[in-house]
Amino acid sequence: MVTKIETFNQTQLKKDLPDIRPGDTVRVLQKIKEGDKEKTQVFEGLVIARKHGKGISATITVRREISGIGVERVFPIHSPIIEKIEVLKRGKVRKAKLYYLREVRGKKARLKKKDARVVKLANTPL
Repeated sequence: MVTKIETFNQTQLKKDLPDIRPGDTVRVLQKIKEGDKEKTQVFEGLVIARKHGKGISATITVRREISGIGVERVFPIHSPIIEKIEVLKRGKVRKAKLYYLREVRGKKARLKKKDARVVKLANTPL
């Protein structure tokens, strides 16, 4: 039996999301309200974690280094504040959570690239 909450949550899920995985370099476009104005803010970085499955509460953690300081932001991917998520690059990783990248610097923080053909196939709808 499907409850009213579950049916409401199904209507709020975004349908046009790309396949986002840990190791991907993504660009997240987020709507920001300042007073009566609304603008789009871009945050580009590496996905180090994806949590809470595919439901309404699904989130991604995106990490970026700005002026030598690591900045992490958690984005609820089905939020109406998120305008768009673009996958720029795919990284070849063997872990689901890339928290070890918080400690490493320089060349050790680099991820191997995934085959470009695989990225193209992954982004096509079924």
